[in-house]
Amino acid sequence: MRELSVVITVMNEEDNIHPLVDAIRNALSGIDYEVIFVDDGSIDATRKRIKELIDDHIVLVELRKNYGQSTAMAAGIDYSTGKYIALLDGDLQNDPTDIPFMLKKLKDEDWDVVAGNRKNRKDGMFLRKIPSKIANALIRQMTKVYIQDYGCTLKIFKREIAEDLGLYGELHRFIPVLASMQGARIVQVDVKHHPRQFGVSKYGLGRTFRVMSDLVTMVFFRRYSQKPMHLFGTMGFISLFLGIIINLYLLVLKIMGEDIWGKPILLLGMILLLGGIQLITIGILAEVSMRTYYESGSKKTYAVRNLFRQNTGKEAIRQPGNEEMQPVLVGDHKPETGN
Repeated sequence: MRELSVVITVMNEEDNIHPLVDAIRNALSGIDYEVIFVDDGSIDATRKRIKELIDDHIVLVELRKNYGQSTAMAAGIDYSTGKYIALLDGDLQNDPTDIPFMLKKLKDEDWDVVAGNRKNRKDGMFLRKIPSKIANALIRQMTKVYIQDYGCTLKIFKREIAEDLGLYGELHRFIPVLASMQGARIVQVDVKHHPRQFGVSKYGLGRTFRVMSDLVTMVFFRRYSQKPMHLFGTMGFISLFLGIIINLYLLVLKIMGEDIWGKPILLLGMILLLGGIQLITIGILAEVSMRTYYESGSKKTYAVRNLFRQNTGKEAIRQPGNEEMQPVLVGDHKPETGN
């Protein structure tokens, strides 16, 4: 097992690969590390650039298609072997020289997660900084996990925390929340940030609504993941109680000879009554789903096309998940069949 695995997800970053690897080699000299590049459906020469650099420190996991950053991170974590796992962007905006300090802080002070905070962020003010500040404030308020910069990819974890994050969709922004749900102790430190030199940013304002949707998911999972009936059941019984009161009131009016047909309160009473029943039913179904989620076996949300790494003879190539008969390229890059 390596001391440190650096997981880097890349898509169309061909010009960044060589300078990024050079920076990592310089920054991590003296550390037993590996770099797991996860190619998330690149259509340029990114994979070719990585293959040129493969040695006993560099691994390439090639996904079959573009799954998104969160799923690619999950694949990188699954294929890593390090005791500690670092996440790093592939666009040269994060600085690998911050990793040794963060790793030392994680080990010496016994934190579970050390997250980066881009103190002097080198991005556009109106399209990146302001929306990010608003999103960070909203996430802090709704999740009660007080991290300044949720959008900084640079983070270091203990392996057991990283393995249980459950990344999919676009949940990478909520990694501190996911870690906190496991009871992780989290600290944030200031890190360097550089302007993008090559390639095009994959982020934009179009992500705002997806982030908002994921935020609702995070709030639900943080507060009600093990007790969904407490949310739906509470709303359902309140609605059902109000519906019963209104309908009993209307029943008394009807018995007294008043005409209740066409009254708006009749419609309200029926909506509350039926809505309460539906919410309680949803709560029961959610409880069943959660029990299935926690009790069933894990299933991978990605498929790997190829795995490229140098066979040092020191350890077997790791094949996580259920991807049987995957082609694995080792040493001189001749394909072998691994289970």
